[in-house]
Amino acid sequence: MAAVDSKRWKSSAFLIAKSSGSSDPISTSAILSPAETSIVFDSFAPSASASNGASSNSISITGSSQPSVTVSSSVVSGSNSVGPTQTGSSAGKQSGTKTSSGPETTSIDPRLPAGGIEMLTPAAISPASYYKIGDQITFGWNYTSLIVTPTAIDILATCSGCASAYTLANNASVKETGSVVWDTSGYATGTNPLLTESYTLIIHDAAQATTAAAQAGYLGTYNSFMFGMYAPQPYSDLGNFVCATCSGALSNMERQTLKFLFGMGTITIMSFTWFAGGFGVFGVF
Repeated sequence: MAAVDSKRWKSSAFLIAKSSGSSDPISTSAILSPAETSIVFDSFAPSASASNGASSNSISITGSSQPSVTVSSSVVSGSNSVGPTQTGSSAGKQSGTKTSSGPETTSIDPRLPAGGIEMLTPAAISPASYYKIGDQITFGWNYTSLIVTPTAIDILATCSGCASAYTLANNASVKETGSVVWDTSGYATGTNPLLTESYTLIIHDAAQATTAAAQAGYLGTYNSFMFGMYAPQPYSDLGNFVCATCSGALSNMERQTLKFLFGMGTITIMSFTWFAGGFGVFGVF
């Protein structure tokens, strides 16, 4: 065993590591000084090997006709390396939740009809409905051709004669069969009382105006049901009752006219009878 020059052995060890075909990176700190390097001559068959462990690095070449060279070192530490070294971890996938704040839309064929209302109470085929002011009135209906259900609906009653609107329900929930009970006792008196007039029931989407254009699949404004309201009158005896608006009642002028006509008719008949009798007209028969 003999000591050799430090620079020569550093170059030789690097070349031996490259020729061994090892895929492990070789730390340059593994090339030691001549004091820690030894040479062993051997006469075995040619072979080459390289290893890189956690606590030692060794490279050796042996041959039958060539001297065996062994480079060994103790525990190696350092930061410079021949091969690339990557430490740490990198994420191979992305995780998380993707959210969208945009509103959801429903695709509807524009050729479809708009959503509507079909009255159940009172029935659409029933005759005209009249309700007494002060009573409770029940309205019931079904929805037709409705694809997009509104969040809430408003229910109103408008008066055709006084241009007033009365709220039956605000932001009412939508069910398969809708209904509302209107207590009219609170409108008998007050600043905006109910009158003896015709009224129109209005049901519409609370998010839309009553004048909004109807869209396919969406609830349009319903205003096809009309009904009458009347104010009750106090009791009156039949004998003392006078119908002021009945068509059979006659005024004083009309009565005097009838008396005059009957009188003139009577006079005419009597005069004709006397004249005809003077000429003997009745004597011929």
